[in-house]
Amino acid sequence: MSNALARLALSAYRWVGLGLYPVMRPYLAYRAAKGKEERGRRSERFGRASVERPAGPLVWIHAASVGETNAVSPLIREVRRRGISVVLTTGTVTSARVARERLGDSVIHQYVPLDLKPVIGRFLDHWQPDLAIMVESEIWPMTILELGARHIAQVLVNGRMSDRSFARWKKRPAIADALFEKFALVIAQSDADAERFRTLGALPVLVSGNLKVDTDAPPHDPAVLAAYRSQLGPRKTWAAISTFDGEELAAGTVHAMLKEHLGILTIIVPRHPERADAIEEALVARGLKVARRTRNDPLTADTDVFLGDTIGEMGLYLRMTEIAFVGRSLFGEGGQNPLEPAMLGCAVLSGPNVQNFRDSYQRLAKSGCARMVRDVEMLAKGVGYLLVNDDMRHKMIAAGQDSLQEMRGALTETVRGLEPYLNPLTVKARLHPREAP
Repeated sequence: MSNALARLALSAYRWVGLGLYPVMRPYLAYRAAKGKEERGRRSERFGRASVERPAGPLVWIHAASVGETNAVSPLIREVRRRGISVVLTTGTVTSARVARERLGDSVIHQYVPLDLKPVIGRFLDHWQPDLAIMVESEIWPMTILELGARHIAQVLVNGRMSDRSFARWKKRPAIADALFEKFALVIAQSDADAERFRTLGALPVLVSGNLKVDTDAPPHDPAVLAAYRSQLGPRKTWAAISTFDGEELAAGTVHAMLKEHLGILTIIVPRHPERADAIEEALVARGLKVARRTRNDPLTADTDVFLGDTIGEMGLYLRMTEIAFVGRSLFGEGGQNPLEPAMLGCAVLSGPNVQNFRDSYQRLAKSGCARMVRDVEMLAKGVGYLLVNDDMRHKMIAAGQDSLQEMRGALTETVRGLEPYLNPLTVKARLHPREAP
């Protein structure tokens, strides 16, 4: 595709977006009715700020969802430590809650504006950021072009490029080049990600490692954990976390294969808790007794499955076990983040489809913390083996801790890469001190 055709394609994207503008309000109202938007804050999605811009230097940081918000929280604290204001945008109700819990009033949270030229323009007119930082794989054409037109430096941190995304961008090299060249800097998670960004036109590109390794462990309520442990008594447990459609029934099958001999409790934490009713119905149809976290059901001696149908309590569920199967890897593609279970002292099992977290799995598998399974039968054998083999389970857990220690340092490398952009803002903030937002 020529540069002229790339410009034409981006222009078409802009005009299509303008054409869709009138229908976005009812669409967001529909999402709000489903609980996917905050009713009182929908105007933020149209670039209308709900608070005033603070005086002094300001950095706009965008993190799409919960994982990205958790990953970038330590970086946000570093930026705030320098006296620089931060407006953090996220795209989901859950990530907004996580931002509030982890960062409190130290940042200004807004919902990310729609990628439409007038909306982005309105957002930038109000906030006038001195620097824009996007997290992981957030590539929005109008946002990138508008930031570029205003000469606002934009940086991608913890950059990740999946196989599917890379294949799509490679088919449109001129469009990729027109967008990725706008980044002042890309800081990638791995050498493989870095090479992909370079191929698509990004320069310069640095490698930091994964910021998620440098985050705090997921929080939990100690009293709740103690209560569940008391109810469990000596029963053994394993967990299937971040599961997608099909994997909950697979976990139920594993439980049925093992329960007669081991008397276990299976913990299932679906990636999308709104599916909990359907999951419970399917498990009950298999003859399994289900307790749900949202109902505060007790874990009795005949409870088969504890369904973790809440958001933001992964720290609780993972602390209830030492074995975790990470979903979207047997059914579905891409995988989910294995670092949290390793961080919280779990031996990690996964299906083979982990393209989106390939580097993390390779490191954990090489150390001996993670093992891959091909199918449900192999998963059952792996879970059963680890439940009865304490030495192997503890060996895998220790290997995970060692591997995570070796992987740490991404935050330091990221801050080092950002120094040319943060240092002038730090000086400006110190010359004109003010109250934090």
